[in-house]
Amino acid sequence: MPEEPANNISGGIDGGGRPAEFSHGEPASRAEAVIDRLGELYWQKQYGGQDAFTCLVRTILSQNTSDVASQPAHNSLLSRYGRDDLAVSLAGAAHDELAATIKSAGLYNQKATVIIDAASRILEEYGSAASFDEFVRDETPETVRSALLDIRGVGPKTADCVLLFGGGRDGVFPVDTHVHRIYRRLGIAPPDADHEEVRAVLEREVPAEKCGFGHTASIQFGREYCTARKPACLDDPDACPMADLCDQVGVYPVDGDVVDPAETV
Repeated sequence: MPEEPANNISGGIDGGGRPAEFSHGEPASRAEAVIDRLGELYWQKQYGGQDAFTCLVRTILSQNTSDVASQPAHNSLLSRYGRDDLAVSLAGAAHDELAATIKSAGLYNQKATVIIDAASRILEEYGSAASFDEFVRDETPETVRSALLDIRGVGPKTADCVLLFGGGRDGVFPVDTHVHRIYRRLGIAPPDADHEEVRAVLEREVPAEKCGFGHTASIQFGREYCTARKPACLDDPDACPMADLCDQVGVYPVDGDVVDPAETV
């Protein structure tokens, strides 16, 4: 199994989960065939085991920025506020101090407000971060997702990451900008599909046990091959390991143009 890079925060050596190997067999859909090939290129993991509140904070910090920017912010936050009773510490944090602590993550004033509000809400509704963690692990995914989306500043991708990395739920395929781009470009999701429509397609067509590593491996594939502006296929179709599975929606090698798949509709 390929070694997972330490700098991929969506998984990585600190990303939780345990190594696993999934039998490929004959894929039932093109989406599953893509995920199986990603499993040959990258790591295969089953996720879960992260503290749900810490995972929530980490994912909020990652919104609209890269791991390179958000990971130092997360490290600084934990250094200042500690891992024990983190929800209590953050619920009582001074906004300006927290904002300065997480500045490297970008949108730090907004994110500080969201984190303080989330910590306060979780303590009010669940009593402790431990009880919130139990809720994330034991309640139905639909119930957990609905509760998370009711927290101001928490969107579908953040909620799904908590379900996956905190709750270890099979069948959850978080959709970030990489996943949204890749599966429309491949032609697996409609070119004008929004994030939620892409998620619905993937969770329907990818076996539940493969969704977690499919999410993290898709992110790595998006960084290495299927980039937004210069995908590997632009100059050489054979340079991309998905060449035979991809419709290249929005990619025009003859002209050297790359557009959002939605612009092809």
